[in-house]
Amino acid sequence: MELGGLASFLVFFLTLAGIYAIMTLGLNVQWGFSGQFNIGIAGFWAVGSYAAAILTTPESPYHLGGFAWPMLPSALFAAALSALIALLIGLICVNLRTDYLAIATIGIGEIIRLVLKNEEWLTNGVRGIPAIPRPFSGYGRDVQALLFLALVVAAIIVVHALLERARRSPWGRVQRAIRDNEAAARASGKNVLRFRLEAFVLGAAIMGFGGALYAHFAGFISPEAFDPLFATFLVWVMLIAGGSGNNRGAILGAFAIWALWSGTQFLTAYLPIEWAARGGALRVLLVGLLLQVILISRPEGLLPERPPRPIAGRARRP
Repeated sequence: MELGGLASFLVFFLTLAGIYAIMTLGLNVQWGFSGQFNIGIAGFWAVGSYAAAILTTPESPYHLGGFAWPMLPSALFAAALSALIALLIGLICVNLRTDYLAIATIGIGEIIRLVLKNEEWLTNGVRGIPAIPRPFSGYGRDVQALLFLALVVAAIIVVHALLERARRSPWGRVQRAIRDNEAAARASGKNVLRFRLEAFVLGAAIMGFGGALYAHFAGFISPEAFDPLFATFLVWVMLIAGGSGNNRGAILGAFAIWALWSGTQFLTAYLPIEWAARGGALRVLLVGLLLQVILISRPEGLLPERPPRPIAGRARRP
């Protein structure tokens, strides 16, 4: 089975947009559910990617490896490691006010990226880790790409279903209460710090899992892949555009913004020569302008948050 040029690009686009959707769902747990302003997405993404790469790549004299783990256990370990790091960070930072938490998390994200960049024995430094195995390697390239896309879609469905159930549960109602009025939630006897920490850790675990999928999709990772522009800024734009607090909105925003970002790549090819070198900056400017338009015209996003329906099978309280 061979895919044409357009079909091959479409599979590539959908797969990468699906990975971004998983990252956006993780951010939605932290910001949309609990109101925690995390600007360190790139750090958790990098931890998940490097953990999966180290566990699955062959032994190498340039970086840690040779464990020969299958993809699924390595992805779950990557999620657990990201959750553990988030727990350690959250114990110190989760009680900070929103703006201070943003400053702390962006600093921690950069610390993680710089550690991965400089600890060559662990990550091969700026040269990165190549030859990351992709699943379904026994099939042809096009079939392998389709199967990996199906795997990403299945991951989105599972993560979305679990988060929807969490959102509609008492845990989700407490998270929204803390987000909307922390003082009232504290006065009603809720352990605000514990609930905020749980949301922070859960969101980071999902980001780590998405990072593992990205490592196996790309086949090569280096610190430059986790530049805050691509690994933090775009994820935030996707969530705000799609609808903060709405899991479906988070997925829609990921696909819509990535379609815009990919489309502008083709448009820059038609720029005059004197503007061609500035194409990347113009793309960022365009996304920034789009974000301003969305914030002014639809501040709630494309799919606004809706009150959750009770979980089936549970009787409503009067």
